[in-house]
Amino acid sequence: MMTSQVRQNFHQECEAGINKQINWELVSHYTFLSMSHYFQRDDVALPGLAAYFKHEADEEMQEAEKLMKYQNVRGGRVVLQEVRKPAKDEWGTPLEAMEYALDVEKKENQGLLNLHKLAAQHSDNHFTDFLESALMEEAVDEIKEICDYIAQLKRVGAGLGEYLFDKDLLEHMKKENKA
Repeated sequence: MMTSQVRQNFHQECEAGINKQINWELVSHYTFLSMSHYFQRDDVALPGLAAYFKHEADEEMQEAEKLMKYQNVRGGRVVLQEVRKPAKDEWGTPLEAMEYALDVEKKENQGLLNLHKLAAQHSDNHFTDFLESALMEEAVDEIKEICDYIAQLKRVGAGLGEYLFDKDLLEHMKKENKA
């Protein structure tokens, strides 16, 4: 395999770390896509949550593509790995699904933090800047948003409360052009 002429100050550990993060983003995409379709089912019928998780799935795919593009820009090689199936097919209540989504987002953020540390260890300022500007702030914002939704779901309770939460979420998604 030929070495890229573009490659400069791009450590192999950073390249491997990016490929690992790409895989995590794709696993997250697959998980949120599964959640979206679960909430679209006729026996669940919560269109706001379906739209929210579809939007999250799309964002995860975009983040994976950003990392792939960056890998190529730096002269690295994208090495895709097997994308494992989501841990569940049934996502339970909206609260349970949001709590699971929070865990997914926190693991993704930890992966970004680990990449940032790795880039700093190898004095790769370009990579640290890319992570900070393209991915890390968004990850923290997503964690905060999910935590807010968890607090709201705990407050409103099951049944009618979940229905009203979902209705408000669908309106929010439409306003933000995310649905």
